[in-house]
Amino acid sequence: MSRPTVLFVCVHNAGRSQMAAGYLQHLAGDRIDVRSAGSEPKDRINPVAIEAMAEEGIDIAAEAPKILTIDAVRASDVVITMGCGDACPIFPGKRYEDWQLDDPAGQGIEAVRRIRDEIKERVTRLVADLT
Repeated sequence: MSRPTVLFVCVHNAGRSQMAAGYLQHLAGDRIDVRSAGSEPKDRINPVAIEAMAEEGIDIAAEAPKILTIDAVRASDVVITMGCGDACPIFPGKRYEDWQLDDPAGQGIEAVRRIRDEIKERVTRLVADLT
């Protein structure tokens, strides 16, 4: 079987989806292809999200927010949304999950750490499920 592809989608692709993609890449290595995108991407990654992930030894500073495209959804086996609502197109045969997570935008490091830790728990379960 080929490697599964997971797409994380949030509104700005600057916090939650970037942290989730960073964890999935870190935990799964080359066993899972990882993508992230946003329905309304910001111009840069949330610096507090970068700081919180750096505390875990994961560097997401070089990443850039990307716009969500139909092709990205079509090319993915698993699509995980995080507060982007109906912006994500639905294709038959794909696995969809909606993770209810607080938005780290405008939050301090303590709040972002809690969000990060919840993302880590969910990604860890996802890796176990897909590998």
